[in-house]
Amino acid sequence: MNRFVKPEALDDVIQAFSSDTLIIAIDAILPVRAIGKTVKSSHKYRQIASSIAEIGLVEPPVVCRDGQTESYLLLDGHLRIEALKDMGQSEVECLLSTDDEAFTYNKRISRLSAIQEQRMIAKAIARNVPKEKIAKALDINVRSLVRKANLIDGICEEAVGLLKDKFCPMAVFDVLRKMNPIRQIEAAELLLNANNYSISYATAILAGTPQAQLTNSTTPKRLKGMTAEALARMEVELSRLQQSITSVQDTYGQDHLHLTVVKGYLAKLVGNAKVAKYLEKRQPEFLSEFRTIVQMTSTLPAD
Repeated sequence: MNRFVKPEALDDVIQAFSSDTLIIAIDAILPVRAIGKTVKSSHKYRQIASSIAEIGLVEPPVVCRDGQTESYLLLDGHLRIEALKDMGQSEVECLLSTDDEAFTYNKRISRLSAIQEQRMIAKAIARNVPKEKIAKALDINVRSLVRKANLIDGICEEAVGLLKDKFCPMAVFDVLRKMNPIRQIEAAELLLNANNYSISYATAILAGTPQAQLTNSTTPKRLKGMTAEALARMEVELSRLQQSITSVQDTYGQDHLHLTVVKGYLAKLVGNAKVAKYLEKRQPEFLSEFRTIVQMTSTLPAD
C-alpha cells in the first residue's frame, strides 16, 4: 500500500548512508551469505586480496545495524572482509547503511569492459605509477599489464567507440588489428549486431575479410584448418550476410511501424462480432490467422 507523504516532506532528502564512516571490529560484522570453499582459489578473490595488500581498501564494505544485537549485518563486501581476515586485520572502515534491504549491491555496479580497463591502466601509467605496483594490485604480471595497456594500439577510434563498453576478450582486439580501419568498423558493427563478442566469431569475420581489407594485404590469409577455397567461400557468404543485415537495418523501423498498424487494425476487425461471425462462416482459416497475429507479442519466431 502506498504511504501518503506530505508535500513539505518532499523537500527533505533521505540519505541512504550515514555521513561518516565507522571503524568496526571485524568480529562484530555478521555476513549474510556464506563464502564457498572454492571462492578463495578464484582469480577474483586473489585480485581483491592483492589490491588491498598493495594499495589498501578502496571501497569500504557496507553494513547496517542489527536491531537485536550490537553487531552489524554485512550487506556488501564479503570477499573484502574475508581477505582482511586472512591478512590478520581486526578492524575495518565501513559505510553504514540506513536501510537493511537485503539486495545485492553488486547488481548496481557496472563492471569494467576491456577498453575501460585499458584506459584506467594507461592513465595510471601516465601518472608515473610504477608498472610493477599496478600489476601487483591487479594480480597480474607486468607482461600482461603492458598488453592490457596497449590493447587499442592499431585500432581506429570509431571501432574503439563502438566497443568501449562491451565485454570483448583481449584476443578480439588482436584479430581486429589485422584489418584496416574501415574493415575494423565493419567488424565491430557485426559483433554488435550479433551481440557476440567471442574470439571464434571475430576469427570468422577475419576469415571472411577480403585480402585488400587486411592490414598486410600482400600476405595471404592463413587460418588453421581452413583451405584457400574455404576462405574464399567465407568471404562471399559474409559479404552476403553483411548486405542482408544492412538491408534489414534500413527498413526495420518502417516495417515495424507497418506491422503495428496492421495488428491494431486486425484487432478491431476480429473484435467486431458481425465481422468475426462472417469470417468464421465463410473464411475460418483467415479468422484463425488474424487472431494469431493479434495475440502476437513479438515478431521473433517461437523457440
